[in-house]
Amino acid sequence: MDFATPDAVRDLLDDLDEFIEAEIEPLEREHPEFFDERREHARTDWEAGGVPAAEWEALLDEMRERADDAGFYRYALPEELGGQDGSNLAMAMVREHLAERGPGLHNVLQQEASVVGNFPIAKMLHRFGDEAQRDLLEAVITRETPVAFGLTEPEHGSDATWMETTARKEGDEWIIDGAKRWNSGMHRADYDLVFARTDGEDGDAAGITAFLVPTDADGLEIDFFWWTFNMPTDHAEVTLDGVRVPDSAVVGERGRGLALAQSFLHENRIRQAAASLGAAQFCIDAAVDYARERETWGEPLSSRQAVQFPLAELHTEADMLRSHVHRTAWLLDREGEMVTESRSSISEKVAMANWTANDLVCRAADRAMQVHGGLGYSRHQPFEHVYRHHRRYRITEGTEEIQKRRVAGHLFGFIGGD
Repeated sequence: MDFATPDAVRDLLDDLDEFIEAEIEPLEREHPEFFDERREHARTDWEAGGVPAAEWEALLDEMRERADDAGFYRYALPEELGGQDGSNLAMAMVREHLAERGPGLHNVLQQEASVVGNFPIAKMLHRFGDEAQRDLLEAVITRETPVAFGLTEPEHGSDATWMETTARKEGDEWIIDGAKRWNSGMHRADYDLVFARTDGEDGDAAGITAFLVPTDADGLEIDFFWWTFNMPTDHAEVTLDGVRVPDSAVVGERGRGLALAQSFLHENRIRQAAASLGAAQFCIDAAVDYARERETWGEPLSSRQAVQFPLAELHTEADMLRSHVHRTAWLLDREGEMVTESRSSISEKVAMANWTANDLVCRAADRAMQVHGGLGYSRHQPFEHVYRHHRRYRITEGTEEIQKRRVAGHLFGFIGGD
């Protein structure tokens, strides 16, 4: 592996910076209430269950549209969908770079709104969907037809193979009963990608099927939206009571829905790890800059070893992690873009990157608060926002305990390794 950033990626990052400074930052400055100390309140429609405010969503849509017009938004998609077949290594570097710029309109990961999109559901439909489902792709990509994602349940999170939502065949229809929790994107979705057991027993990976369910289907109800550590929320509690869908609603092969959900797991996790790494570096650099400027007892704060050493440790961790993230993304490209977790020879490396990066960014944000003192604790600085956003990733995308369990499984030979 060549450890230098590929020239094409370096040019892409430079072009992205120019685009953000010319097109996105001016748009951000027109709406300061969404980015200063008012951000959480301004972004949230508190009276509508805590979902994103319409004005905030409109601004995100404008950002996406400008990025799409400029040729950046679809970078990771196949060429036939208007993309550039961006590699895992390139996307990791892009995600890291955008996050290292700090919070802003260019990269609002809370709602997967970025000048360079990720598109896991679009990729699922493109790879596994039938012709009619693939006909939806352009509208899914542009969010004219948003699709939500319903896997987790009230009684089952990481243990998805024990899901209690079921679907039974009756003639040419499927009848779905159950409930979903943290059903992301339901505040705007036209369809919900619902996973339900159609065969097999509790604990079986096989026998779970994915259904593309219209959100206006009879029997599908949004009970409420979960208010989270970082608002607004798009995470719904959903009940499915006798929801009927045609056989054409099945996405991919019957009984292989969990494999469908996992098919993009590695690339999502490595990109998310890269984003956490970039955000951690942003916090470290901001703390260093402040420590150089701030004087206490007539000396720069940066002269205190109590300030120097924790930041030096974090900076060292970030630098070492960067090499691991880039190498893992590079290996994932060599192994193939689409690999399931159970078959991937680098699953332990993805797990290492994911939980380590998510832990690092939380500690870096906390240290930046500490270096900034009372200002760091305030919402006038970005660190509380960085912490609240990235703290979720120690749970979502696979808890850190699940990631450590996977590493331990490889280490002790309980599961297959390289």
